[in-house]
Formats: sequence, structure tokens, C-alpha cells
Amino acid sequence: MVIRLLSGGLEGVDAFPVEVEVDYARQGLPGFTLVGLAEAAVREAKERVFAALRACNFRLPPARITVNLAPAALRKSGAGYDLPLAIGLLAASGIINADRLDNLFFIGELSLTGEIKPVHGVLPLAILAKKQGADGLVAPPGNAAEAAVTRGLNVYVPRDLAQCAAFLAGEESLEPHPPFLPDTLSPPLYGLDFSEVKGQLSAKRALEVAAAGGHNVLMIGPPGSGKTMLAQRLPTILPPLDFEEALEVTKIYSVAGKLLPGVGLMTTRPFRSPHHTISDVALVGGGGNPRPGEVSLAHRGVLFLDEMPEYHKSALEVLRQPLEDGYVNIARVAQSVAYPANCMLVAAMNPCPCGYYGDTAHTCLCRPEQLARYRGRISGPLLDRIDVHVEVPAVPYDDLRGDVSGEATSAQMRSRVLAARAVQQRRYADQAVHCNAELSGGLLEKHCALDASGHALLKAAVHNLKLSARAYTRVLRLARTIADLAGAEALRVEHIAEAVSLRVLDREQ
Repeated sequence: MVIRLLSGGLEGVDAFPVEVEVDYARQGLPGFTLVGLAEAAVREAKERVFAALRACNFRLPPARITVNLAPAALRKSGAGYDLPLAIGLLAASGIINADRLDNLFFIGELSLTGEIKPVHGVLPLAILAKKQGADGLVAPPGNAAEAAVTRGLNVYVPRDLAQCAAFLAGEESLEPHPPFLPDTLSPPLYGLDFSEVKGQLSAKRALEVAAAGGHNVLMIGPPGSGKTMLAQRLPTILPPLDFEEALEVTKIYSVAGKLLPGVGLMTTRPFRSPHHTISDVALVGGGGNPRPGEVSLAHRGVLFLDEMPEYHKSALEVLRQPLEDGYVNIARVAQSVAYPANCMLVAAMNPCPCGYYGDTAHTCLCRPEQLARYRGRISGPLLDRIDVHVEVPAVPYDDLRGDVSGEATSAQMRSRVLAARAVQQRRYADQAVHCNAELSGGLLEKHCALDASGHALLKAAVHNLKLSARAYTRVLRLARTIADLAGAEALRVEHIAEAVSLRVLDREQ
């Protein structure tokens, strides 16, 4: 007798359907064979499943068992096939009624005692189950919150294999987990505020412009000037995640196993701050069994690289493609997967190795060749992909002792950012872009048209600063964002001038 159950596997942040076929033949010598391009964790399911069956007092008659995971051409990984395999064996041996398995989708790992343990990637698998027309998803209790995010899908979460078998046999009722309601999304709460940063008005303005247009930022300043404080507060002025964006972020964290227990949906924009010793693979993703890297975990949020020149040069260079395209493509001999990586890069660096080049209060001890070597750790092509270069000087004593009540709060800055983003949303409603940082080609020329004075200023800037074609594009994008913050429809010369002023490293060439 052959029993078929619905399950699924993961490829990148998306799921593909897998049919678990169990052939239970009473003729021939007893044995167990698993086929279907299964990796080690899947092949080991046999030992976990039979131990769980024994622990739950199920006794299977001797038989020759063949299990096929179809389609056989796609690689299967992870322990999520334990539960469908165990249920398939119980149905094929006649212990439970196979008719109860129709239109149910199964996923879950089994412990040796029969407990159903959580697995990675349940949210994309739940979305797949809904697309496949399944009436319900049988999943681990630890994954109930994220599975319930999928609308119109009954999610059943038995605590162990015995309860699951009793539910399928009609001996025990199991109520679906309460569905997640998007209208219950609460605004994110931050314990940080821009008003806590003393002084640094130009840096705050630069970050406000960056947030309004989704631009990448590089902050340059001596130690202790507040670069990290500024970066940590950037998420407090970004627009809140909408439901679709939250779903994208949650899928990545679900696949990576980074969701906190009981969290069904990520409602806060990610802020990732990896250490400078991070490897290339950990930064952009990959490995033998590909996983999302930090740049994907920062999708729809902020990736903060503190002390940017201290990162391995190879790690920085692999960021170039994700920053340009908004995704990471991991190609291997056996498979190729793509991970979303549409994030804001915020980087910080000292002006020189000792940190005090250009600081009037300290003497720089760096030789010219040391300074050149330090700056050379960040390549020109990577710098071209960073829209905003802003200086963050040391904070004067008077600013440190000043009254914080006069400082702009995150709420005030966020209101201006939201107004500018609303303008962009209306402007690009029928386009394949979401914010000014994504403008290119004909859309750039259409929405960043210049008058004669604007052309003259930008031409002079390109000539004198020797801007590359990519830097020219960056200036136009910044000018468009500055105009949106000012509520101006057309770009004016002052918008171009401020945009050029936000390219500090171009001015130092």
C-alpha cells in the first residue's frame, strides 16, 4: 500500500512542494529504504522516527518500507520530514485512517520521545501550503505563531506524535491555532531617540535625508564623536514596516532560524551590526548548505558596519552586487538560490588610522602613506554605491553641556521622513521603484529634471570633483530627496548644492 502526504522543502527564502510517498510491503525481507536526493539530516530521520513510534507505543508489523521524496531531482535537507514520514508509516500500516490525510500539509521534527520540535522556515512552508490548496497545516507548537500569519489556513499544532495520530484517527479534537490578524500590528517601540545625540546637526540632517530616500550613508569622524549613536537611532526615523514588508523580513528570519520564540511576524525594521572580523560568507550568505547572511538579515532595515576599513577587503567587495541589485545570488554546483538584500548600508570610519586627521584638538600622527593605505581599504566602486558621505566632527564642550530640549526628536524627524516617503509613494505608484535611492535610467531623467542654473552647478561639480557616472546619479537622487523633504516639485539649485555637500569624499579628491 502506498500512502502520499504533502510536505515541502526550502530553496532560498521560498518553499517548494514535496510529496512524501510511503510504500509498506508485507512481502519480502523487512527493510527500510529512503530515496529522493535526501541529505544527511533527512536520512537520519529513520532512527528518530522509529524511536518516536516506540516511545508513543506504536508497534509496526514487519515490512519492507520504501520512502520516496518527490520530486527526486531537488535536494532535500533538514529534519522537517520526520513528522510526515511517521504519519505515513502509521497510515500505510493501517494504524490510522489514510482518508484523514487528504489536503493536510505536514512539517516537523521528532524527538526520540515523540515530541514535535520546531524547524526552520515554517512561514514560507505555510504560504506554500496555502498556495497548494491545503485545508490545514500540521506543524510544531514552537512554530505556531509564524504559521498562523498565513491567512485562510488552519494551523494544527499537536504537542507530540501520539496526539497527532489521535487527531488524525478522529479520537481527539484539535482546535486550529488562532490566526494572526494584521490589524493588530503595533507600532515598534524603541528605547533610543535622536534627541539624546548632542550637537551633530549636519550629521542628523544627512541621516534624515538618507532615511527619506533610502540612501546608503558613510560617516567619517574621530573616535567618540557619536557615529555609533547616530547609526543606532536611524531605525527610529524610518517608516514602519507594512504587512508585506514584514512578511518578507519574517521569511528570511524564519529560514535562518533567527525568529524569537512566540514571535509570528517581525514588526520592527532590522538593525544588524556585525563585527569587523566577519567572513565573506557570514556577511552575504552561502555555505555548503546556503543560509542568509547579515546583508539579507538586514533586508528592509539597516546594515551597520562600524570601523568599515577594518573589515576584510574581500568581505567589503562582495557587498557591491547586493547594494546595487537588492538581492544576493548564491550559485553552487548543485543549486542556485537568491536571498533578498534590500537594506540601507550605514558605515562609520575614522578619518585616518589614529583617528585624528583634521581634528584641531588633537595632533594626527599618521604618515601620508598610512593615510592613503587606510583610505584605500575601501575601493572606489564601493564608495560610489554609498550616496551620502558626511563628516561627524568631535562634539564641542558647549554642545555636550547644552540643553537637550532643543534637540530634534526622532518623532519630529520621522514625521518629515514619512511626508517625503508619501510623496515618493504617490510619484512611483505605477513604477517598479519604492524610493528615490532606486531611481535609474529614464525615471531618473524624468523626475530629476534640472533648470539652466542646476545644470551649470552640477556640470561644475562633475568637472571639479571628477565625479563618476555613478556618483552623478547619486547626486541627482539625493537632490530629489532633498526637494521632497522641502515639499518642492522641481529640483532647484539649492537642492543640488546640498546634495553635492553630502559627498565629502568626492570633495577631498
